[in-house]
Amino acid sequence: MTDSLRALVSNLIDYAGLYPPAGLPLEEVLARYRRYRSSPECWMLNRLVLPASKLAEARLEDCWRVTLLVEGGTGLLPKQVETVETKDGACLSLPTYVEAPIDRIANGFAKIRTGGLTPDAIPSSQHLADFLHTAAARRLPFKATAGLHHPIRAEHPLTYAPDAPRAVMHGFLNVFVAAAFAWMHAPLPVPTEVLEETDARAFEFQDGELRWRGHSISTGQIADARANFAHSFGSCSFEEPVEGLRELGLLP
Repeated sequence: MTDSLRALVSNLIDYAGLYPPAGLPLEEVLARYRRYRSSPECWMLNRLVLPASKLAEARLEDCWRVTLLVEGGTGLLPKQVETVETKDGACLSLPTYVEAPIDRIANGFAKIRTGGLTPDAIPSSQHLADFLHTAAARRLPFKATAGLHHPIRAEHPLTYAPDAPRAVMHGFLNVFVAAAFAWMHAPLPVPTEVLEETDARAFEFQDGELRWRGHSISTGQIADARANFAHSFGSCSFEEPVEGLRELGLLP
């Protein structure tokens, strides 16, 4: 495990098993989050994603970390809730991710959709690069949601159904490497081209730095980007991203 890869993917995945395409029952989601927290890959796991409507029936353990999807205000929240997510633009008492056009976010953090259940839900690489470039220029932290089950940009089924539509999906390594370059003031073509990359071998994770097609970024710069800018992504699967890294030979 190189330190540049560890810096990029530590605490990266918010587990959102309640949401499509997985759509698991609450008890199964809680059991899986518990299991992932004790797995060898727990260092990649971040918060559990829950809607406010499920909070009362969710048995949360003391050490768990939760991000809560809310509509409107919140009442008294348990200590496990660290962040909230909303679409209405309100900045609440906790750190808040706002799913809205970036020019409408005056407070809090940004939240961007990177995929969905149909091909038209996937934003173009240019759209995503423009978002990263603008957010980085504003020093506006963000999280991503939807569609980042796989490490590298490629065509995949969009759901788990046998007849699922297929489309080219963004890779989470592409997105977060592009974000790190954007945070370090790389010109817009660099994150755009990183998002378009389909060859996993182009990403050279080394101790001390990551190299990509003649560009490099240090482990310290990656860690800075992750801590202060590119926070995490929500995924209804934890196993798929982990297994994808393993298939690339990046995890043991």
